[in-house]
Amino acid sequence: MPEKYTVKITQQAQEQIREIISYIRFTLQAPETAMKMLDTLQEEIASLDQFPNRVPLTEEEPWRSQGIHKFPVKNYLIYFWVDEETKKVQIIGAVYGRKGQRHQLSNLDMF
Repeated sequence: MPEKYTVKITQQAQEQIREIISYIRFTLQAPETAMKMLDTLQEEIASLDQFPNRVPLTEEEPWRSQGIHKFPVKNYLIYFWVDEETKKVQIIGAVYGRKGQRHQLSNLDMF
């Protein structure tokens, strides 16, 4: 049986997820789609409790060198790092995938 990791979501990432859902629900006026997106994000993030290193590191530097992974979920990107010593996955960001990623990454609190 593979070892399980604890998945934690930073306050910043939680707020970004709320903003995504709010945008879909109110701006796009698609409440059902918003709830489906929330379910999808939660399921995909929860799946990182097993084999989180299956997700490749981001291509952008210096974040790649810092061990930041980039996980696509529909039109969004989930950024996280893995602490092998404590078996912890830390979700640090959830951003729209078509915006400039270097700018998005530079605005994330890394730890």
